[in-house]
Amino acid sequence: MAYTTKGQTFHREAGQRRALIKSLARSLVLEESISTTEAKAKALRPFMERLVSYAKANTLATRRFALSKLGDKAATKKLFDSIGPRYANRNGGYTRVVKRTKRGYNDARKLAYISFV
Repeated sequence: MAYTTKGQTFHREAGQRRALIKSLARSLVLEESISTTEAKAKALRPFMERLVSYAKANTLATRRFALSKLGDKAATKKLFDSIGPRYANRNGGYTRVVKRTKRGYNDARKLAYISFV
């Protein structure tokens, strides 16, 4: 029996999907605003919300967890040193997705910006 999968698959295998989200999250932490497709931005949002919540706690265990999810020491350091304390008094809603226009005639994907609030 075919069951529905939770979340979007992006026509990729599970490992490729995880690598895609990890790469987008790393770029978002380092650049603080990135442009991607609307579907990828919407899939990235809950992942980043969780990481920022961990960064607010700022313990050794949460640092190790974030490092395993991001896979980059510089991004983890920036997440815990500048982004986490910025949202210390905020209870969620750390990112925003702003929709853009479509690309053009031959590629009609919906684009969006995702950035920290």
